[in-house]
Amino acid sequence: MHDRHTRRFGLGTATCLVMGNIIGGGIFLLPASVAPFGTVSLLAFGVLTIGAVALALVFGRLAERHPDTGGPYVYAREAFGDFAGFLSAWSYWTMTWVSNAALAVAAVGYVHVLVPGHASAGTDLLVALAALWLPALANFAGTRYVGAVQLVSTVLKFVPLLFIAVVGLFFFDPHNLGPFHAGHGSAVGGMSAAAAILLYSYVGVESAAMSAGEVRDPERNVGRATVLGTVGAAVVYLLGTLAVFGTVAHTKLVHSTAPFSDAVNAMFGGHWGGTLVAGAAVVSIIGALNGWTLMSAQSPYAAAKDGLFPAPFLIKRRGVPTVGVLAAGILASALTVVNYVLGTGGVFQILVLITTFSATVPYLLAAGAQVYFLLTGRRDRVRPARFARDLTLALAAFGFTFWLVAGAGYAAIYQGVLFLFAGILVYAWMAARRTTHRATQSDPASPEAALTDDQEPAHVAG
Repeated sequence: MHDRHTRRFGLGTATCLVMGNIIGGGIFLLPASVAPFGTVSLLAFGVLTIGAVALALVFGRLAERHPDTGGPYVYAREAFGDFAGFLSAWSYWTMTWVSNAALAVAAVGYVHVLVPGHASAGTDLLVALAALWLPALANFAGTRYVGAVQLVSTVLKFVPLLFIAVVGLFFFDPHNLGPFHAGHGSAVGGMSAAAAILLYSYVGVESAAMSAGEVRDPERNVGRATVLGTVGAAVVYLLGTLAVFGTVAHTKLVHSTAPFSDAVNAMFGGHWGGTLVAGAAVVSIIGALNGWTLMSAQSPYAAAKDGLFPAPFLIKRRGVPTVGVLAAGILASALTVVNYVLGTGGVFQILVLITTFSATVPYLLAAGAQVYFLLTGRRDRVRPARFARDLTLALAAFGFTFWLVAGAGYAAIYQGVLFLFAGILVYAWMAARRTTHRATQSDPASPEAALTDDQEPAHVAG
């Protein structure tokens, strides 16, 4: 039963969930980040977009097979068993709440542009915590409000970015582009270096699959929303970066701290571009936090249903796993407090690096699961052309994700693997509890064994 605070996501809302989670705050610095490599970075973006769309199509196919909340976790567990499923859920969960802390800290910088003045560490901390808990409140209110916030925030950030991207083409000056390859070495090396920075621009492509249980007609709409959201984000990324490259001189762009603001000022004059872009950035980050807060609860919820995460993560209210939202909010808040109060920025940076690796683990397992399903399925019932196409997409998605791992860097991989392996203790604890529970149930003398299904304590509410 759904109450008035619960509403399953339609195609439009699911698409906005994908697009809103992909486009966070990083886009506003992206053109300046890749400008030192020259326009070869645009070619790198195009290659990455092809890989991201392949991954999106794979998630769509997997959702047709398993249209359940949890997305990558569900696929990994179905294909490779409990341990692989747990690693996917653990890795994804830790990635979400650490990323939320990083997004909240990033929002503070843009708020300074909107409200100039002498900010203190205490004020910055309050702003960052507000950025975390306002989206959390929307999640506590139910999927109806999560969808509404996501829809509005996606439109509010998509429109100005697309406006800059399209109008910028009318002010496009090829002389601003600079060299094709601005660095040392080969152009291929430059493209790879630019790709290493751009690789994580598409993290979030799995958002509709992760919330498949809350999507209407998930067998059809998850795949469509995933592809539409990924393509929509790609249009903003590619056109926006091209517009900035063509309106801001290359020598200035490589040192820019606000490339979209510089582009607006170059097109229309004055200095109001900074305020406009800062406002769009704040909206973009809040919208991303709204979606990622939901994602932080969906993965442990799906794992808890199978006894791989603690049972409290099963509690749902108004369609949202509230304990998951609360746990992610508390953990992200603690990390934010560490950043501002203790000043241990090194620890904060290490944890953010861990997320760059953690995001790839569920992707690799999901792409591998699709290969497994294709190779072990009834191939005689599938047209050879479709089988070849799906296998090619799965291999391309796996290759794309493998590239993501390589682009994370040695430090991120090393630290990420250590953090991933720390989850083995949690898995051992949950596995021991399941084994004890099964042994208790098989003992006729046990009081718990006498419970009927109707008498079993309920873990799910809502």
